[in-house]
Amino acid sequence: MTKKKWLIAVIVVIGLGIPFLYFENNAITTTTFRMQSDKLPSGFDRYRIVQLSDLHSKMFGDNQSQLVRKVAKLKPDLIVVTGDLVDARRYNAETSLTAMREMMKLAPVYYVTGNHEWGSGRYGELEDGLIELGVQVMRNAGETIKLGDGSFRLIGIDDPTFDGRTYRGSIGADERIRKVLDSFDEKTNNTQEGPFTVLLSHRPEMFAVYSNNRIDLTFSGHAHGGQIRLPFIGGLLAPNQGLFPRYDAGKYVSESSTMIVSRGLGNSTFPQRVFNRPEIIMVELTR
Repeated sequence: MTKKKWLIAVIVVIGLGIPFLYFENNAITTTTFRMQSDKLPSGFDRYRIVQLSDLHSKMFGDNQSQLVRKVAKLKPDLIVVTGDLVDARRYNAETSLTAMREMMKLAPVYYVTGNHEWGSGRYGELEDGLIELGVQVMRNAGETIKLGDGSFRLIGIDDPTFDGRTYRGSIGADERIRKVLDSFDEKTNNTQEGPFTVLLSHRPEMFAVYSNNRIDLTFSGHAHGGQIRLPFIGGLLAPNQGLFPRYDAGKYVSESSTMIVSRGLGNSTFPQRVFNRPEIIMVELTR
C-alpha cells in the first residue's frame, strides 16, 4: 500500500472513529426490566422505579435536558440514584445538583453515596445541596414507601469508603443492612413472608451480602458496565472486580434475591466508553 493510500485510510478511520466514540459516550440508552413478586401489594402492580447511577458530574445538554427528557418518557413513580453523582478528580457539584433538581420535578428521588463522593473530600456540601432540593439522602436508613393500603420497604446504605474501609467492607455492609431492617416496625408486613424490600447500594460485588439478608431487589452501580464491553463476553474491567467482572451490568439472581447493576452515565478514570453507552434503567414491579 502506498503512503497516499495509508494516509487516506488513516483519515477515514479517524473520520469514522471520532463520531463513534462521541456517540458511545453521549447517546443515552434505556434498559427495562420487570420484577415479579407475590410479596408486592396490589397497589404497586406496574409501579415504575427509574435508576440513575455514576453520573460523575457529566452534562447531557443544557440543564441536563437530554437526560431529563429520557427519564420523563418513562413516567417514573420513584427515582433512585446509586452513587457517584460527582467525580473526585473533576469535582463539579452544580451539574449533579442540576440533574437532581430536574428529577425532583418528575418523581420523588432517593439517593445513596458512592466512593467518589467520599473521595472528593467535599461530600458535606453536596449533601446539603441535595437535602435543600428535597432529595431523600439514605445514609444507612430505611423508609416505608406507601401507595394506597400497601407499602414496601426501601433502604439505603453508605459506600464502605465513608469510614475509610476498602471495598472488602462486606462485614460493615451486612451490619448496616441488618440494623436498618431491625429498625422497621414489622407491622408493616404485607404478606406472611414479610414486606417486599428494596436496597440501594453502590457496590455490586457484595451481592452475596444482599442475598443473605433476603433483599428482594437491589439497585447498584459502580462497575460502569466494564467500561469497554466485548461482544459475547461482557465488560472488560470494573473497579474492585478487576478483569472480566462477574457483576458488570444487568440482572443477577441468587435464590429469592435480584440485583440490577446499572452501566452508569458518566466516566471517571478512563474517559471513554466502547460498546457501552450511558444507561438509564427502569424496573417495573408486577404482581
